[in-house]
Amino acid sequence: MNVDLVDEQRPWLAELPRLVHDIRQRWRLRLGTPYPGGTCAWVAPAELPGGAPAVLKISWPHREAAGEAEGLRLYGGRGAVRVYRHDPDRWALLLERCDPGTKLGDLGRVAKGSGGVVAERAVTARLQAAARVLKELHDAPVPPGTGLDRLGDRMAGWADLAEERMARLRPDFDPGLVRLGIRLLRELPATAGREVVVHGDFNPGNILAVRGRGWSAIDPKPMVGDGAYDPWPLVEQVDDPFTRPRARQLVNDRFAIVADVLGADPRRLFAWSVARCVEDALWTVEHGDPRGGGELMAKARLLADLATA
Repeated sequence: MNVDLVDEQRPWLAELPRLVHDIRQRWRLRLGTPYPGGTCAWVAPAELPGGAPAVLKISWPHREAAGEAEGLRLYGGRGAVRVYRHDPDRWALLLERCDPGTKLGDLGRVAKGSGGVVAERAVTARLQAAARVLKELHDAPVPPGTGLDRLGDRMAGWADLAEERMARLRPDFDPGLVRLGIRLLRELPATAGREVVVHGDFNPGNILAVRGRGWSAIDPKPMVGDGAYDPWPLVEQVDDPFTRPRARQLVNDRFAIVADVLGADPRRLFAWSVARCVEDALWTVEHGDPRGGGELMAKARLLADLATA
């Protein structure tokens, strides 16, 4: 779920130049031109006093960003970028720089121009590589008292909000499918076989190439809970199989590839994806895009059918 609270960001934006100045002085950094894009953080390449490369990230204070430093610390550089420094009062992180930093999602866009067996093999390779990164993240130990949010608590809040939006907005959605999604948001966290440090936003744009290390994850929204929550954005966005011919078979194949690497039950991955699609569809309608919400519900229907096939 995206954050869209522009009015609430304005005081932070006004304060941002001073925050950047303070952190640059305190950590004695040389800063480059900020990276383009993003809505919830200011991010720029940096150099340490000795010339070592890094990245400075200053986040707009919001709940989903609160656990980023702790999550990356628990990952310990295995499957994710390392944390060098953290200033919690200023929501600032000094992070390992990914070089060359190519996004898995950018590779996916390049491959769309090709077709046939070669393109499918390229997609399979990307999915397998990303799933191996996710498996590394999920292998990180989860000590007691991490301070991270519980996935079940977050999903209970999402379920309540989805229920309220359905009643208030009255979109032209299948009410039975909406009820299923809301029920899954509430039930799935409690039936996990084990708990991991969930990445929380494992989409292809948050998986970057690192020379000599393969792929690494950035920008977690970490929680403690069921790792089956994580794969949905990866599968949905790696090459958008829902818009392709034979979409049902392709979506099923994509989930099977990821499930095989993770050692997970594909039906559980489908169930989480239904829950997340329904929640996202109602969020999308709330934010003025009923057509986009309908498209997400169509994906939810296909996923629900696959889960029971």
